[in-house]
Amino acid sequence: MADFIDPNEIFFTPFEPKLSNRFIMEIDGIPSFMVQSFARPNIEFEEIVIPHINTKRYVKGRPTWSDVEVKLYDPIVPSGAQAVMEWVRLHHESVTGRDGYSDFYKKDVTFNVLGPVGDKVEEWTLKGAFIKSANFSDFGFDAANIADITLTLRYDYAVLQF
Repeated sequence: MADFIDPNEIFFTPFEPKLSNRFIMEIDGIPSFMVQSFARPNIEFEEIVIPHINTKRYVKGRPTWSDVEVKLYDPIVPSGAQAVMEWVRLHHESVTGRDGYSDFYKKDVTFNVLGPVGDKVEEWTLKGAFIKSANFSDFGFDAANIADITLTLRYDYAVLQF
């Protein structure tokens, strides 16, 4: 005799979705309240082709983690531009032309997705992140926008803690 499934078990499952505006990002030297938006990590795998007679088989190759874009507010005090430039100076000092050691400029960046009561429901850590590019937005008399800074971060790999 066949077992019947309760329709309530099939069609209704209570859940709480993650909302994209509930997050905290921690970057050493940049206050968390300056982070306006960011992209979660993406991973892509190379493919390795294994030829065999007149066919091909594929296996996974090395992974590549995509760059992450972070958008920051640029307040007057504390200055967002100054906080970013302090990190940039660890990469390269424009005045002297000195480059920094990777141990100085590479940082672990953590961001947490928050639940409705402020609990951490997801945590990512970008290991060995550094600034690939920093864009200090445009100014204009016809614009009424808040000044912002867009960072493109490159990192070695990402870890989803939970």
